[in-house]
Amino acid sequence: MSADVVVVGAGAGGLASARALGALGLRVLVLDRQRTPASIAKGEILQPETVRILDAWGALDALRATGARPVGRLAIRDPYGGPLLCLDYAGLPGAYREILCADYGDLRGVLADGLPATVDLRWGRRVTGLLRDAGGRVRGVRVTGDGGDQDVPAALVVAADGMSSPVRRAAGVTVERREYPHGLVAFDVAGAEVADEVTAYRTGRGLCLVYPLPGGRCRLYVQVTPGEFRGGADLGRWCDRLVADVPALRPLASAIRASLHRRQLLAVYRLRTARLTVPGLALVGEAAHAVHPMAAQGVNSSLGDAETLAATLAAEGGTPEPGAVDRALRAFEAARRPRLDHVATVSHNASRMITSVSGLPKLLGGRMMRRTAANPRLLGLTAGNLSGTDVRPLSLVDRLHQLGLLADRHAHPALSEK
Repeated sequence: MSADVVVVGAGAGGLASARALGALGLRVLVLDRQRTPASIAKGEILQPETVRILDAWGALDALRATGARPVGRLAIRDPYGGPLLCLDYAGLPGAYREILCADYGDLRGVLADGLPATVDLRWGRRVTGLLRDAGGRVRGVRVTGDGGDQDVPAALVVAADGMSSPVRRAAGVTVERREYPHGLVAFDVAGAEVADEVTAYRTGRGLCLVYPLPGGRCRLYVQVTPGEFRGGADLGRWCDRLVADVPALRPLASAIRASLHRRQLLAVYRLRTARLTVPGLALVGEAAHAVHPMAAQGVNSSLGDAETLAATLAAEGGTPEPGAVDRALRAFEAARRPRLDHVATVSHNASRMITSVSGLPKLLGGRMMRRTAANPRLLGLTAGNLSGTDVRPLSLVDRLHQLGLLADRHAHPALSEK
């Protein structure tokens, strides 16, 4: 085997990278240690900026054909369904003003089906190490699979192998990884039509997140404490308590009970690498960054990584010459790091507003939510940042307006004091 580029990992980020780099005419080899794609609750909320990327790649119509659900609003509500903060995407600038809620497997399938002829996708191949030249530059990978061990030289290695990323470790890239003090349990709820809205309920138990999926289904995430599902928990009683805590879920109660056996319990992390590149290697997706699912940014950032990486290589002529590749990698680092740091800040702040269940964090979260909801300017900034279509980091003055420490002429005083 030989290639211009080796992509390690065939999740959405890896496949997107392969598609974008293959479109430059580069020979791309995608390797995944799994023999078949795994099914997991992730990457289902595609923000408008990601919709734009998929459209530019010619993949959007195919994804819509899978039954992906268009959604025009992201709302935070109280346990009874009353509005606390609503972001209407119809007012976004540009042509892309909807979220698409799609199955992660469908997204991955659409990306795989559209891979250029220069891309070779191989399952059941585990990367066991990196090849380096005399100067320490990454120049390929060592692979084990059905045919035994072999070395695969490449001008560029793309690590898209997830949060644990063995390739990242082999490259010596350090990582800051913090686990949130709560987990999430995910349900794939069948036969439960919900509104065309991504709804985050702010409750006494923390976050409940609901959004539609193809085929008359919905996704439900529920915040849980460590150990809440250990020791033979009575699932029926747990479901009764959930509906009591969040009355807005009562119409879904029977469907949730029917889906209890398909639950997925997820730990939730913040992750940030010290750098996105080393000579000859780029990190994309969760190998480089991970945020709380509340803000729906994970897979969107992965596809943004892929688009930017291909653009920086194209600017260097799309050649696999090592010097050109390393110049492109430096440009990729410079372009993506500020954006990813911004996404991490937005995601963490949004999650704290919803997931904090006591003390000062809960009080401050409620205050910031009320002030934002009452201020059309802050609402527009928040929608632009989450959607990715109009990214403008909030300033210190904006933060003071959110906390009510500085008056803002754009705010509705009566609403902000509710």
